[in-house]
This record gives sequence, structure tokens and C-alpha cells, in this order.
Amino acid sequence: MKITVALGGNALLTAGQRGTAAEQYENIAIAGRQLIQLIREHDLVITHGNGPQVGKIHLQNELASGETPAMPLDVCGAMSQGQIGYMLQQQLTNELINHRINRPVVTIITQVVVGKDDPSFTNPTKPVGSFYSQEEALKISKEKDEVWVEDSGRGWRKVVASPYPLEIYEGDIIKQLVDSSCLVIASGGGGIPVIRESDGTLRGVEAVIDKDLAGERLAEIVGADVLLMLTDVPRVFLYYGKPEQQELGRLTVKEMENYIEQGHFAAGSMGPKVEAAVRFARKPGRRAIITSLDQAVSAIEGKAGTQILS
Repeated sequence: MKITVALGGNALLTAGQRGTAAEQYENIAIAGRQLIQLIREHDLVITHGNGPQVGKIHLQNELASGETPAMPLDVCGAMSQGQIGYMLQQQLTNELINHRINRPVVTIITQVVVGKDDPSFTNPTKPVGSFYSQEEALKISKEKDEVWVEDSGRGWRKVVASPYPLEIYEGDIIKQLVDSSCLVIASGGGGIPVIRESDGTLRGVEAVIDKDLAGERLAEIVGADVLLMLTDVPRVFLYYGKPEQQELGRLTVKEMENYIEQGHFAAGSMGPKVEAAVRFARKPGRRAIITSLDQAVSAIEGKAGTQILS
């Protein structure tokens, strides 16, 4: 079976951690021990979040801007893909060696094409970077012609577009590698957002692509049978955190679409995962799963997680 695995940010950096290399290696080792159980029997392509890492890279750029030129957001995203890809690639390679499995692991720095006229470019909503006072934010906004907003009472942050992923530019080579039984890590953090110019060339843009929607595009390209999204909860819930909380087990695309229409899933949390799951599972014979990392194997066996089928 061919599986696209989308690792949530919690698999790489958990709440309360500083984000040291040692902490991230330890977290990735835990993920590797779970994934090796799937790698034994299935072909995997892995994608991952990058929120904490790209945020820290962005902060490093800000703090050191007086000494070295700051890089734009698309370049910061590429840096995070290389960083996380290297850590995952090394850990998975070591797991394969320890289990005497002869299989190559490769990370692809992935560009994702978005529409130049995507409406999010005129209505940016995705917060990035550090928190500032209102006075500082308004000053920076005016100087750099950026959009800044107050973020949940914690301060002011820059917001950028979150355009829909149209095409994974390296999709063909990713599929070839997966079909050759390579273990591929791709489209990290939703991919590096680029637009295609009229002459066919590419140009990076200041934006953040939702990692789950990009993960669904990746699953489509490689012809996956399952899209497995691993997060910090064992299942999707209705009325999460409330007395009437209800967990969702096995359900159809139509049932999940009804819950979406009823407004059950917030855009900033479970919403994109559910949307990606529904998009993928619409085609007969395919399955989308949302669950926690520790239940990945049981979920593939149909014994855990929220399972969405056509």
C-alpha cells in the first residue's frame, strides 16, 4: 500500500520546548520508531510541518539583520525544509540500518505553485514571526508596506497570504522516486510558495501554504491509497473541549462534509486537516485518516483514529 504521511508540528517540537537540536532529534527519533513499523510493509512519502522552525529562523533573521542580510520568507521556508528534512532523513536512515532494511531515503526541497491572483494575497491572514507592540508594528508596517494585526491579546504580528496549492513543481520526480521504493520526504511546511511567470519561470513569494492541503496534493501526485495525518489528538472531535464532546470514528465523505457545513472545525486548527481529508477521500478506494503519532500503526489497520472513506 502507498501511504502519504503528514507529520504535525508536535512530532518535531512539543509545547514548552526551546527548540534545541537535541530536543528535535529526540522527538524525531520517537517518530522514526513509529514510522519504521509502516515502512516494513508499505511505500511511504512523508511531509511535515515547519511552523516552530521557520518562526525561529525568521526571528534569527530579525535579530541579526544589523550584521547580515535578512532572508525573505520563502527562503526561510526552504531553510526549514533542509533542516527538518536532514534530521528526518538521518533518523529514518538509522532506523532502516538497525532493522536491516535496504532502502534509500531522500529529501526533496519542494516548490509549490500558487495562483498569482489567489484572493489571499489581497486579504492576508496567516501570522508569522515575533510579537511586537502596537507602536512598533505600525512603524514597521508603514516602513515595509506590510500588513500587521493584533493577535489574540498577545501582541501584534505580521500576516501574510495563505494561498491554495495548485501544483507541486517537483511532483514528477517525487513520484518516480516513490515508485522506485525510495522513502521520500517532500513538501515540508506546505512547500515553498512560488508563482509561475508568463514566460514559465518561477518566483518565490511571501506566503505560507497550509501543510495539510499541500499534503493532499502530494498524496494525489504519488497515487497514494491512504493520506495519514498525524497530529496531537487521537481522533477528530465535535464540540472539542466541551461537555458534549463527541469523537468521530469511521464516517463517509458526505457525513464529514455535513459537519464542515455546520461549522464544527476551526480554520486555525482542525479545519484544514478535515478539508484535506475530504478532498482526498472523495475518490473511491481511497482513505484519509486523522490520528495521533502513537496510534499510526493501529490507524492504518483501521483500529484507531478518524477514518474517512468515500
